[in-house]
Amino acid sequence: MTKCGHVGFAGVPNVGKSSLLNRLVGTHLAIVSPKAQATRIPTVGLLTEGDTQMVLYDLPGLLEPSYLMQERMRHLAEERLGKVDVILYLHPAPEAPAPDFQSVARLETPARAPVLTVYTKGDMVPEARRMELTRNAFVVSSETGDGIPAVLARVRELLPEAPFEFDPDDVGTQPLRFFVVEYLREAAFELLGEELPYSFTAEVEEFREQKRPVYIRVNLYVERESQKGIVIGRDGSVLKAVGTAVRDQLPPGAFIELFVKVDKDWQRRPRSVERLGY
Repeated sequence: MTKCGHVGFAGVPNVGKSSLLNRLVGTHLAIVSPKAQATRIPTVGLLTEGDTQMVLYDLPGLLEPSYLMQERMRHLAEERLGKVDVILYLHPAPEAPAPDFQSVARLETPARAPVLTVYTKGDMVPEARRMELTRNAFVVSSETGDGIPAVLARVRELLPEAPFEFDPDDVGTQPLRFFVVEYLREAAFELLGEELPYSFTAEVEEFREQKRPVYIRVNLYVERESQKGIVIGRDGSVLKAVGTAVRDQLPPGAFIELFVKVDKDWQRRPRSVERLGY
């Protein structure tokens, strides 16, 4: 009998959830950035080994919302945590011990799924400290892969017996449209300043995948007119760099057009937040 279940990666922003997901699925699926709150919508990865399939959710960080967009992000995380079979509560090893999960998550009702504490960035602490932490939790490194087999073995024990939900060869469930937006946001985190990426988002306006070459038209949104010029850059230099960074991750020959627009205070306006898929 096969096993198949859903596993949520939970924790405050910037604890290594996306890096762990990418390590497990073996490809660059989720946004990775040293800046916090890069994940806005759960990224779903698939790990199928032998008779076990794990549906993995890289969730937005559990933070105290200060505006509408952050409220939606937290709601998405809480909603998924109520449906998964196992919760991996991630916390950086250099910042151990981790607070109690319930005090961080502040869920209205305690999670029904078992919670496994997983210390990330294990390669950043001495071996003696790693050994100490493994007495009551798991310690992993997304850089080296150390500790990951032990976590997966325990997760497998907790998953229900069930048929696979997805093709064993798949590594994700979301369409290319979703990843185009995510790749653009990741490029923004890499190429723009400290604050601007949080005011930046993208919306695929046209996507012709059946024809060759693949054609993608995307609107890039910022919140203020002054930000528009920054995203475009002198003689279009920044916009070109963003396009180049994304094009390398698209199907060969794909053609992408980018247009920068202003949607004033979009993160605080329900209509804009909903139109953009949050």
